[in-house]
Amino acid sequence: MAGVYYSEGSWSDECPKLIGPEDHSFWLGSSVFDGARAINGCAPDIDPHCARLLNSARSMGLDPKLSAEDVAELCREGVRKMPRESELYIRPMFYATSGFIIPDPEGTRFCLSVYDAPMPGFTGFKVCLSRRRRPAQDMAITEAKAGALYPNSARAMREANEAGYDNAIIMDANGNVAEFATANIWIVKDGVAYTPALNGTFLAGVTRRRIIELLGDDGVDVVETTLSFDDVMNADEIFSTGNYGKVQPVTKVEDRDLQPGPVARKAFDLYMDYAKGYDLFA
Repeated sequence: MAGVYYSEGSWSDECPKLIGPEDHSFWLGSSVFDGARAINGCAPDIDPHCARLLNSARSMGLDPKLSAEDVAELCREGVRKMPRESELYIRPMFYATSGFIIPDPEGTRFCLSVYDAPMPGFTGFKVCLSRRRRPAQDMAITEAKAGALYPNSARAMREANEAGYDNAIIMDANGNVAEFATANIWIVKDGVAYTPALNGTFLAGVTRRRIIELLGDDGVDVVETTLSFDDVMNADEIFSTGNYGKVQPVTKVEDRDLQPGPVARKAFDLYMDYAKGYDLFA
């Protein structure tokens, strides 16, 4: 996997080995990250991703020494080090190296990975309902994009894969639809696009927010609301938004087959057109 990596003030084309068994992040999971994309040299929404990274770090009790602007500029620098035609994942991280139970803020370190990660095609994925749930705000550090939150997503994904599905729909602690295991969820009914309202149990997706704006500006009614699983099963379309695949249609939910729909296609096309305005090589 070709990539470039930044840590301790310098770049390398070799993935660095940064932590050991006594480091807090290795032992107790005190790492946060964010993800952005560069597609053919175009890297939209780096700034809100980096702003969220700083918020995640502070929520974890870390003390980031770089500003969001500093991190964003390093992300752009990393993209420019790779071939323009690359499809890249951009992953800045803060992590703790010291502390006992509570991470020591002074032990906060930063690293950045910019590496090849081909975009999935707009072909669709199959989902089932998971028995796993997203924790409420008083149960976990849900306001952070923390590595420690992902084992539950991995477990839901593993169980879905074992049942023949690609991903899973996860409910919140109150039994409402929260998101997919790896992305935000949308449904379409009678031409109206619906997505769960933010309630503190799942992360406010940067791509989710962008699609809300792009669809709304294009005349699509968008509603943030509480959704039940029955709403999902009765939808005309289901799709995801997230950094890795941007917009992806669902082609099967439980035993119901679906086709990629026009609103999902519109959202995908609008986003790709929007991304062209952030050409780092222009």
